[in-house]
Amino acid sequence: MENMFCFQCQETAKGTGCTVRGVCGKDGEVSRLQDLLMYVLRGTALYMEHVPNDAQGREKVDYFTMHGMFTTITNANFDREVFKKLIKEAAEHRETARKLAEKHNVVPAQTHDSMTWQPADESKFIAKAALVGVLSTENEDIRSLRELVTYGLKGLAAYAHHAWMLKEKDIEIMAFMHKALAATTKDLSADELTALVLETGSFGVKAMALLDKANTSAYGNPEITKVNIGVRKNPGILISGHDLKDMEQLLKQTEGTGVDVYTHSEMLPANYYPAFKKYEHFVGNYGNAWWKQDKEFVSFNGPVLMTTNCITPPRDSYKDRIYTTGAAGFDGVKHIADAEEKDFSAIIEHAKKCDAPVEIETGEIVGGFAHHQVMQLADKVVDAVKSGAIKKFVVMAGCDGRMKSREYYTDFADQLPKDNVILTAGCAKYRYNKLQLGDIGGIPRLLDAGQCNDSYSLAIIAMKLKEVFELDDINKLPIEYNIAWYEQKAVIVLLALLSLGIKNIHLGPTLPAFLSPNVANVLVENFGIGGISTVEEDMKTMILS
Repeated sequence: MENMFCFQCQETAKGTGCTVRGVCGKDGEVSRLQDLLMYVLRGTALYMEHVPNDAQGREKVDYFTMHGMFTTITNANFDREVFKKLIKEAAEHRETARKLAEKHNVVPAQTHDSMTWQPADESKFIAKAALVGVLSTENEDIRSLRELVTYGLKGLAAYAHHAWMLKEKDIEIMAFMHKALAATTKDLSADELTALVLETGSFGVKAMALLDKANTSAYGNPEITKVNIGVRKNPGILISGHDLKDMEQLLKQTEGTGVDVYTHSEMLPANYYPAFKKYEHFVGNYGNAWWKQDKEFVSFNGPVLMTTNCITPPRDSYKDRIYTTGAAGFDGVKHIADAEEKDFSAIIEHAKKCDAPVEIETGEIVGGFAHHQVMQLADKVVDAVKSGAIKKFVVMAGCDGRMKSREYYTDFADQLPKDNVILTAGCAKYRYNKLQLGDIGGIPRLLDAGQCNDSYSLAIIAMKLKEVFELDDINKLPIEYNIAWYEQKAVIVLLALLSLGIKNIHLGPTLPAFLSPNVANVLVENFGIGGISTVEEDMKTMILS
């Protein structure tokens, strides 16, 4: 029996699946516990999909399902004790769901078993986990479609969770999560599951719109911003991940303490929000994409707050300086508990005892080109397209990763013709956001909309351009899609684009291992999904054709 099986991320072993230990660092026990958590959440969903949206008492179950899925995203949580606790709580929420279904006379015919977690039975549950993982679905194509839905739902849960933290909730999104999770346990045909994949994408659009509303309502619309990438002489805290509410609370609590705050990786776009610019101790961004943290966290010297996914197994040289919160976690790392107002006093006091960061680069990078800002440049953009000054927009959003093959994206951006403009969001931008790409008539050739969470902006920009140019098909726009993926939020972004009717998306550096040959063929035939080859060949087919 395999120790584990996981193929949800782009870097999965040998391009087929991790079976001994995850490339991410996840061990077999944590992998099986995550499988077991998802199993219980599916059991909960079989009840919840029938419970009325306005039923009293469902909100706690909704939140737990969303939070539970979020913890299983790649590089989010590696703490086995957290997953044992979550599985126990999941069984309790499943019981609540059953009672809600009974109360409303909607108990389904099909349900999961009624297992509950007891510490004395731990070995039994670990054994159970081995029977309910990915490979428990024998048919390769059905398995592929179920996992495509599941990974889309994990990304959807992440976006909905961020919005929820800022008091923006949508019961329709939560109801769909239960419906879709339940569907992955049913004997559905490939056609029915394919339709569910697209429906997942449409709810992805809805969740990203909700998060956009949450972020901009709380912190204002992102503005064009020059972000400092150097350091000052004060001790600092480095904040990584995606959660802007954590960012806000950390800035408030560090004000006047003599401790500076720097963003890292996907937190870079916090620099673009007006609400955060008032803090004088908010210095700028330190470092690059998530996978370089094993070096950059060493040189930073101060403590690091991981707010969501993108933590990697920390080295002993800085493990005592790592703090996690929210869905993030790692064995032996200090965790800051969830609360309406989180208490960051421990990490602040820790920072005061540390040396200032070591400077690893100097200068500035420019970002803040979310849809509101780009629309303010709309006349300029339209004129540049009509005059031929801008020939094409190239969407290069998505994730970065460790593979050497990702140097492709640096070379592709660098070799793009000078009349092409890059639209980006997510940490993929670290492959090219420090290149000197110049501008076209005052319009920068790299327009950074923000986090992967902000990919909605790229869809809005495309839809607005379609409207401005009075086109009947979004695919007639001079836009190419060359997207890098790594984890499950990238999956929901892809499904969202497909649900909007966008075709001919190139996905790399490799196609997902969880796509069976038949499912991959369906995506190619119906949507024109393709991989990447060499920069020279792709430049010919995407840009110069």
